[in-house]
Amino acid sequence: MKSGFVLKGDICYSRNPNVLHTRQDGYLVCEKGRVTGVFEQLPERYGDLPLSDFGGKLILPGLVDLHCHGPQFAFRGLGLDLELLDWLEAHTFPNEAKYRQEAYARTAYAMLVEELRRGPNTRVCLFGTIHLPATLLLMDLLEQSGLVTMVGKVNMDRNCPDILREESAAASAADTRRWLKDCAGRYRNTRPILTPRFIPACSGELMRELGQIQREYHLPLQSHLSENPKEVAWVKELCPQSSCYGDAYRAFGLFGAEVPTIMAHCVWSEEEELSLLKERGVWVAHCPQSNTNLSSGIAPVRRYLDRGLRVGLGSDVAGGCHTSIFRAMADAIQVSKLRWRLVEDGEAPLSLEEAFYLGTVGGGSFFGKVGSFEPGWEMDALIIDDAPLAAPFPLTIPQRLARVVYLSDDRHIVAKYVGGSRIF
Repeated sequence: MKSGFVLKGDICYSRNPNVLHTRQDGYLVCEKGRVTGVFEQLPERYGDLPLSDFGGKLILPGLVDLHCHGPQFAFRGLGLDLELLDWLEAHTFPNEAKYRQEAYARTAYAMLVEELRRGPNTRVCLFGTIHLPATLLLMDLLEQSGLVTMVGKVNMDRNCPDILREESAAASAADTRRWLKDCAGRYRNTRPILTPRFIPACSGELMRELGQIQREYHLPLQSHLSENPKEVAWVKELCPQSSCYGDAYRAFGLFGAEVPTIMAHCVWSEEEELSLLKERGVWVAHCPQSNTNLSSGIAPVRRYLDRGLRVGLGSDVAGGCHTSIFRAMADAIQVSKLRWRLVEDGEAPLSLEEAFYLGTVGGGSFFGKVGSFEPGWEMDALIIDDAPLAAPFPLTIPQRLARVVYLSDDRHIVAKYVGGSRIF
């Protein structure tokens, strides 16, 4: 028998931001972890592959979360009457300090990983904390889950509580190197990603150290950019020689071009910064729920798309309360309508097709050929039983997808595949 399998059901996926491709009672063929094709009738050459018949259920690509804070899952939903910087001081930093205790980290991270395993996201980029043992523990648990993830040991040596401030730039860099040494050869599906928290929490010396580590290890990088007006003003004070927030990262060699880079939020990015994001090929992680909860603003996603930026979605737990990128799709559409109505009437709201693309192909592209059912792409898939969301009239596949985006939860997921492997 050939290596591979076939899924049968109502298939829906994106190739571009404007069109949903559907196939009712279609066949999705996977060989060696990659999509071979989507077919109306199963070609005879695949007739001996094992077939799972999910007739009547939706088959969708797995979702991708480009920005999640692993240690913050434990306190999501708390303190969201505050703005970003006050919320960090009152809730984030005290809670992240608890991860110096391995027993606490194990309990809290196990809860997070089980939710991610059962949810619709198949690939996730996560911040850990400054604590090396806890970060490795999170990576170990994620590896066991079957998800494909990138995890970062956070770096921060200034403008944070003493209990979370690393001793020095040199000490932070040394811990990062130890962490990378411990990661080497340890994982198949979990990769390290450099993670300076953001410019205000990282000295120039530390950023230069991380730039050197990046050049040595060729690692991807994740951080925050232009999330909140007070934060942007703070960076101007800290880095007066830089023309914009993004330019401060660029000055240290930590802003795309050489290696894949994610910048979360970009709510207040102006023209120069948007041009720099495009020029350097940086991914923007749009986090609509967090931006609402923490009063950061409404990111100009239409502007990102019109300029051809790389854009995906992020949960930003715990600024966001929900890990599901289905929820991020719904929120992205809703806040884009508010921006169109209240801020900039020339920026059309996002469509369902565009939001679905951002949560699949848009974020998936950071991981390679991920997020679609195009031939040769990695086979991440969700099987959704949307029968409980039925209407008293016939629904098309795109209409069923819309109801899943707005109404579904983990109970509707009956099977989940990552890289061609079924994880439940």
